[in-house]
Amino acid sequence: MSVLKHLLHKEFRQIFRDPAILRLIFIMPVIQLIILPLAADYEVKHINLAILNLDQQSSSRLLTQKITASGYFRLVASPLSEREAQDAITSHEADLVLVIPAGFERTLYRENKSSVSIQVNAVNGVKANLGAAYLRSILADLNQQIRLQWGTPTRLSPIPQVSITYTHLFNPTMNYQVYMVPGILVILLSLIGTFLAALNIVKEKEIGTIEQINVTPVRSYEFVLGKLIPFWILGLLTLTIGLFIARVVYGIVPTGSVPALFVFAAIYQLALLGLGLLVSSYSDTQQQALLVSFFLMMIFILLGGLYTSIDSMPAWAQQITKFNPAAYFIDVMRMVILKGATWVDISKSLGIISLFALGFNTWAIWSYRKRSA
Repeated sequence: MSVLKHLLHKEFRQIFRDPAILRLIFIMPVIQLIILPLAADYEVKHINLAILNLDQQSSSRLLTQKITASGYFRLVASPLSEREAQDAITSHEADLVLVIPAGFERTLYRENKSSVSIQVNAVNGVKANLGAAYLRSILADLNQQIRLQWGTPTRLSPIPQVSITYTHLFNPTMNYQVYMVPGILVILLSLIGTFLAALNIVKEKEIGTIEQINVTPVRSYEFVLGKLIPFWILGLLTLTIGLFIARVVYGIVPTGSVPALFVFAAIYQLALLGLGLLVSSYSDTQQQALLVSFFLMMIFILLGGLYTSIDSMPAWAQQITKFNPAAYFIDVMRMVILKGATWVDISKSLGIISLFALGFNTWAIWSYRKRSA
């Protein structure tokens, strides 16, 4: 125990002596947690739209007014021909082109139906799909409005209508920041655990001090714990600061069990730190450790459910997410902060992340023993 105490004293002195590490641990997460949720907006607005109106009648003008008044579209062009409309798409001036054909209103009166066409610039697939969905919604509203204007409902034969009432649970204002902040906080904790732990042992290798440690009676598990515990404590401190920023800046207050959240975060940090130490034990230089850590972080971010729902991923990608510790923590963070989850709700994820922590740290200790033998 005295050996571990001396190792921890050495590690903390080394950490607080290096201002770069302190900036990475404290200043960088604070800045990113304030800026990233403001930039990562799921709501697509200001979609550039060109309208080719070949009808120029009251119905087509009403449709144009409803579209421009929605707040989602910005009318950037009013082409006079199909060729000009196509040029607006090709030059990226417009994201969508709505073509209202000649005789639109006449056909609507005579046949009780008419059609328009939407040309979509699908280079940005997300923006294109959402823009087309907005247009379809506006067209549906127009259909209903026209039916009410042209219909002659009576007491015995009224025009049937279905009204929809929405109830937004857990995020009543539909604020995307409430959804993004917990996930971004997980990624910031993952950065601390993976990058710093991965670079730690490699730094000892490069400056040659690890050879001196290997000839001392320090056991491998004591050495690994000495490297792991300081960053584990600092990671939990970062989580505390992150939750404080979420409350002060974004007004996000956990509705579930905060002790359960911290226990899960503590075990998650053990898992990520063990993974970082494992990467460092197999790397000979800090550059190697940095590249491997970056590769792992890309998987954590893209396959963790931060930006894309795991349920909407292909089946093979959903299987990969089962081996992604960040996916479990992002889900638990959102459950606790937004849905009011308790110990029972996160028990399954807690058991899985505990297996990750046990596996990674056992592997890291075994790998260090083997390589230092």
